[in-house]
Amino acid sequence: MNLGAIDPVLLIASLMVAATPIILAALGELVVEKSGVLNLGVEGMMITGAICGFAVAVETGSPVLGFVLAAMGGAALALIFALLTQYLLSNQVATGLALTLFGLGISAMIGQAYRGVKPPATAKLNLGPLGDIPVLGRMVFSHDWVVYFALVLVAGVWAFLKYTRGGLILRAVGENHDAAHALGYKVVRIRLAAIAFGGACAGMGGAYVSLVRVPQWTDGMTAGAGWIALAIVVFASWRAGRVLLGAYLFGGISVLQLNLQAAGVPVPVEILSMSPFVVTIIVLVFISARQKGAAVAPAALGRIFHASS
Repeated sequence: MNLGAIDPVLLIASLMVAATPIILAALGELVVEKSGVLNLGVEGMMITGAICGFAVAVETGSPVLGFVLAAMGGAALALIFALLTQYLLSNQVATGLALTLFGLGISAMIGQAYRGVKPPATAKLNLGPLGDIPVLGRMVFSHDWVVYFALVLVAGVWAFLKYTRGGLILRAVGENHDAAHALGYKVVRIRLAAIAFGGACAGMGGAYVSLVRVPQWTDGMTAGAGWIALAIVVFASWRAGRVLLGAYLFGGISVLQLNLQAAGVPVPVEILSMSPFVVTIIVLVFISARQKGAAVAPAALGRIFHASS
């Protein structure tokens, strides 16, 4: 066992990379749930975005275009969910689960032609003098643009929900869609926009896994990231800041357990592999319990809306 081989600077830098797809997927689902819709298809949208982004990046040589098409692929899958739940009034839980199965299946089919293919590298963002700061530069300012985009998105979603009229309307729809409809707000349109946004974020998160974190294509490579994103949204009490905390916690433990395996820690690999999921959920449950009801789920979450009701 050689714990001295674990570099703390590299550990934190890797943490930011590992947390990025979770941040993107969880933020998208946060907005969806704030509108009163429960979409359990995050895993399916992520894996669809992963193969769409990977395929486009390989064929065009442009990772940026890959991320754009991944967002579009995730949003397209999300709009199928929206059509079924908002217009055909299907059960949201069952439809979300079906969406995950559909995404896993279609990504495996498309991905057959891309096994063993290496995608073009996503370039690091040049932040000038910030990257030259000792320790901190390598730790925080030496990442690709998606890492910083995810952090900006956290601040943007938080500000949108808290300070803007659009955010107030979105939250009103999520709390009482009948009252919002009576006031003249287009409930279905607002939820369609939220669902599409959530799908786009999940798609980008999936593409980050296949293009940056594990730059290759493997069937089912999101490996439960969509489910942990769903859990983080709930236990973070639908708050953007706590979503960031939960994602960094999960990413940090994921990276740490890989380092511990490499260092030869005498703990079964199976226990180390499950530790990110177990520890993240335990900590987030503890945080949620200490809030004493300060934040609860949107009142209309998962409820079917019909304009004539």
